[in-house]
Amino acid sequence: MSDGYVQNTQLRDAAFLERLREGGSPLGFELEVTARCNNDCRHCLINLPAGDAAARDAELTVGEIERIAGEAVELGAFWCLVTGGEPLLREDFAEIYTALRRLGLLTSVFTNACLISAEHVRLFREQPPRDVEVTVYGVTKETYERVTRRPGSWRAFRRGVDLLLDGGVKVRFKAVALQSNVDELPQIARFCRERTCDYFRFDAMLHLRYDGDEARNALIRAERLSPEKIASLDREDAERWAALEKSRERYVVPPSDDPARLFRCGVRRGNFAVSPTGVYRPCSSLWQPGFVSDLRRTSLKEARRRGVEAIDVARSGDPAFAAACGACQIGNLCLGCPAHFYLETSQLDGVVPYFCAVAHARAAMLGIKTSPPG
Repeated sequence: MSDGYVQNTQLRDAAFLERLREGGSPLGFELEVTARCNNDCRHCLINLPAGDAAARDAELTVGEIERIAGEAVELGAFWCLVTGGEPLLREDFAEIYTALRRLGLLTSVFTNACLISAEHVRLFREQPPRDVEVTVYGVTKETYERVTRRPGSWRAFRRGVDLLLDGGVKVRFKAVALQSNVDELPQIARFCRERTCDYFRFDAMLHLRYDGDEARNALIRAERLSPEKIASLDREDAERWAALEKSRERYVVPPSDDPARLFRCGVRRGNFAVSPTGVYRPCSSLWQPGFVSDLRRTSLKEARRRGVEAIDVARSGDPAFAAACGACQIGNLCLGCPAHFYLETSQLDGVVPYFCAVAHARAAMLGIKTSPPG
């Protein structure tokens, strides 16, 4: 039915669902507008100092962002996640956000909330985002600032959260489980669930730095929880455990008929990421040469074509990979993938024992029978 301006259709007939089934056309993308951050979190895989002038000068301009986003819309995208680093460090954040909204994109924002001002709240009220997602590192000053390593960040965080909520902005809360805050995780979960617009989630899988910084990677490894602790956190959170049990069957997949194939996720189906300097990646973690393109030098359409072709032909020649990850039936429980393998081992097919151990600990907790990792 149509009145000339609005057309009603059955959801099952919606064009974007057909694109999703076919794959290839992007439905959305992640836009990292800066790698700089006002915090210095122990586990962060991307952050650079807030005052890093070289990083700031290399960031995409508003015009470049608008061009890339416009190309994404032409290809079919209707959603954009604005992230960082801390995106609110950009003095032209409002211009970026308004440009994306002007293109018709549903826009989400990831932020630590420490830099939220009345002006940001006013912007979000005038041009509502799909949501603003805030990470909570602790619910006490001691824990929060142990993670962020920034004196005063706890007070700034609370002020920013209050501004958002008092301003009626739709906020979703999440957390990261680390050695530095795990003892406070139940209190963090309660804080988030009391305030979140819909649901709360936490992540206990920490991945290594995009830039390979070994000193920072040592910090990340030191913050990782044991596989058994990760599985127990899943079990102890009633809401999370109910979701895991409900989806239990989908965590077991048949053995692959092509164990040498590297990419078995949905990376080629459409969504992608753009770095602060305009580097296209088929997913946010995939930085391996051969899959990425410089969007300052090539079109998004061409970058996507190259990336998808590289993904389709990627194979492992390592029998150890075929025997471990290639034959694994519980890979959905470890979230290991070639992109994360590369960050750990500098190889797309490098087997990571820690990932295997997490998957098997989770499987055991769910009562899924598997062969021992190794």
